[in-house]
Amino acid sequence: MAGVMIMVLLCLSAGTMLGVQGEDPYLFFTWNVTYGTRSPLGIPQQVILINDQFPGPNINSTSNNNIVLNVFNNLDEPFLLTWSGVQQRKNSWQDGVLGTNCPILPGTNFTYHFQVKDQIGSYIYYPTTGMHRAAGGFGGLRINSRLLIPVPYADPEDDYTVILNDWYTSSHATLRKYLDDGRSLARPTGVLINGKNAKGDGKDEPLFTMKPGKTYKYRICNAGIKNTLNFRIQGHTMKLVEMEGSHVVQNVYEALDVHVGQCFSVLVTANQAPKDYYMVTSTRFNKQVLTAKGIIRYTNGKGPASPELPEAPVGWAWSLNQFRSFRWNLTASAARPNPQGSYHYGSINITRTIKLVNSASREGGKLRYALNGVSHVDPETPLKLAEYYGIADKVFKYNTIKDMPSAKIGKVVTQPNVLNQTFRNFVEIIFENHEKSMQSYHLDGYSFFAVAIEPGTWTPEKRKNYNLLDAVSRTTIQVFPKSWAAILLTFDNAGMWNIRSEMWEKTYLGQQLYVSVLSPELSLRDEYNIPDNALLCGKVKGLPKPKPYTI
Repeated sequence: MAGVMIMVLLCLSAGTMLGVQGEDPYLFFTWNVTYGTRSPLGIPQQVILINDQFPGPNINSTSNNNIVLNVFNNLDEPFLLTWSGVQQRKNSWQDGVLGTNCPILPGTNFTYHFQVKDQIGSYIYYPTTGMHRAAGGFGGLRINSRLLIPVPYADPEDDYTVILNDWYTSSHATLRKYLDDGRSLARPTGVLINGKNAKGDGKDEPLFTMKPGKTYKYRICNAGIKNTLNFRIQGHTMKLVEMEGSHVVQNVYEALDVHVGQCFSVLVTANQAPKDYYMVTSTRFNKQVLTAKGIIRYTNGKGPASPELPEAPVGWAWSLNQFRSFRWNLTASAARPNPQGSYHYGSINITRTIKLVNSASREGGKLRYALNGVSHVDPETPLKLAEYYGIADKVFKYNTIKDMPSAKIGKVVTQPNVLNQTFRNFVEIIFENHEKSMQSYHLDGYSFFAVAIEPGTWTPEKRKNYNLLDAVSRTTIQVFPKSWAAILLTFDNAGMWNIRSEMWEKTYLGQQLYVSVLSPELSLRDEYNIPDNALLCGKVKGLPKPKPYTI
């Protein structure tokens, strides 16, 4: 019947329903966020659970699905989740960071509603409030290909999510107090694979099983807060097929460095003697190496995993060379930065160059981290709400940092850090790391072309070294100590978007900023109106709602 939409609800599992209707399908979730006690490193401690799970539930979606996710906050603190890598086209209202969303207060709920577009790939979600990410609340988010869109490899026998993270036995509240008191975080207590670390006593249950001769997809993500983690599997190689929404040239690796916030998809074939094997992860670039392992069991396996673990690589030159081996698969029909970007990005004129230099300050006994000398603080009123309601001037100032900072970063200023960006400009961003520790940066709302990482400092002459043909389009990029990284992108997704360090101690203490991308037309063609259920706080609470956008 014309004008009538029919929806059929199918119950999939606890907390999940699927709606099938005349438009793109809907997935419905209800998540209860609580504290619970777990012993990931053998010591009982408080963790954050979602539906009593640690890590949280896996979101299994297909491109163009609409996700409706009702989050009940049963913690004693405000809470938000972000969907790292999901571009939220025209919809920064659902991004789940403090610059766009009021937090979900204790004892209340909020329903996220967003669509996953043609970003076929592997992602994670995690909390963005306080130091909650150090306690749990994270999990995998996969976007599968629709049947009509082929992927450049045969369907695997099964599809597994592997969440790696470094882990502290101190509570998130204790870690936050350390930072608030001016201290930095010490090294983590250990590392985990899917919230566990196999003891190796013969009693460990397998994390995954494989049938001999079959090929499996493993989606490997680093949801930690501090350390690059290397991943490898005893006796098996990994064929890399996708990273953060892009199919890649299918090189084979014995080990992969997964920097904080990054995700890879690999194919692993069960072609070894039928028994148990360890998957292994260990910290990189630290004097003391922390290691975790988990069991993969062949279904007809006879025998325990060997106690001899595969060696991890040493030094960051190995990791830099691995980055240079990653290439975008130009022949694949999906997992492209669609609708943004260009397959000929190397021939587009750059309209603006922004260099972001990270620094730290201990002035006045308070530890702060900054970009171009500004350490971001989240105002009580989210930046996006202030801008939408026309009161931005009462909450923050635009462009408090220069596109090109001076050679010496002066005194660190603590204030909201917001850059204005012209809609649809093609922009070059340089991340320059003058410190002795690793960095990893993430940009919400976009994928970008990761065209170069090199030691030293950036100058315009370094552009001759860019990969302008087949750099991978992704959402997170690492920067090695005393090095720089360059990315290129078109700012064609209107909204307020967060650029942040993935090292959560640094994010919490200011190493982040927001990019305001406004469409001059203020049209629904470019950006959605504020959702009816949007939480209001700060200076916009009680204000009349602005006139809605129209086509």
